[in-house]
Amino acid sequence: MFPPQFLVVERIDSGVDVASKKRLIETLAELLAVDDASLTAELVLERLLERERLGSTGLGHGIALPHARMPEVVEARCALVHLRRAIDYDAIDGEPVDLALALLVPEQATESHLQLLSALATMFSDERMCQSLRGATLPQDMLALVNAWDATSQRQ
Repeated sequence: MFPPQFLVVERIDSGVDVASKKRLIETLAELLAVDDASLTAELVLERLLERERLGSTGLGHGIALPHARMPEVVEARCALVHLRRAIDYDAIDGEPVDLALALLVPEQATESHLQLLSALATMFSDERMCQSLRGATLPQDMLALVNAWDATSQRQ
């Protein structure tokens, strides 16, 4: 389900210390731009904030899923962070957020964008998965958890 290079170790961070929703989104934007010369953190931040103005991407239960479409993006990509301390994110349930995954998809990716968002929302609705991600301290461990979940979901 997840495209190749969808999530890589270089776009994962654990123990991030931020104090605001904007700073969290800035951190995610920086990670998303890491290994793509066509992206800048500023451009990614602008698009993520533009989408956030339409309504909060806080899913509830401590999870945020900011996302955007961008013409510069050729293949869907994401960044994942676990915060040291949960922050206010204007989530649907009013709970603070400590896990955030930002998603970028190509401008024209309509159906695939929705499928990825659905798969990610399903993954984050799995309480055991969320607890495992929260307990992981290394980016490679977080990546292994996401990859294992994706592999499991493919067999169902």
